[in-house]
Amino acid sequence: QVQLVESGGGLVQAGGSLRLSCAASGSIFSINRMGWYRQAPGKQRELVATIASGGSTNYADSVKGRFTISRDNAKNTVYLQMNSLKPEDTAVYYCNALIRTTMWYEYTYWGQGTQVTVSS
Repeated sequence: QVQLVESGGGLVQAGGSLRLSCAASGSIFSINRMGWYRQAPGKQRELVATIASGGSTNYADSVKGRFTISRDNAKNTVYLQMNSLKPEDTAVYYCNALIRTTMWYEYTYWGQGTQVTVSS
């Protein structure tokens, strides 16, 4: 059994910063890609950023230059540093990880989500 537990969401004023964390635990053989997605009310879930096991990153155009994704492989944890937050960043943020639980089985896991609200 694998769990992803997110933390760090909250309410912040426009221009402020937040740091999200997501720790994976359980029966983990290895972790490939990790990432963050978000879903605003009435909208589809969208990619925010991903980071490969080797450290290469990918960002949505809307967050480039403002958000930074990083990971600590020793702690099975991925982070999202969010700076210069805008009201349109308001959403539930979900952690995502492609995890190999055995040498032969790989599956994408999701966290429960953490609310980020940016006031104008």
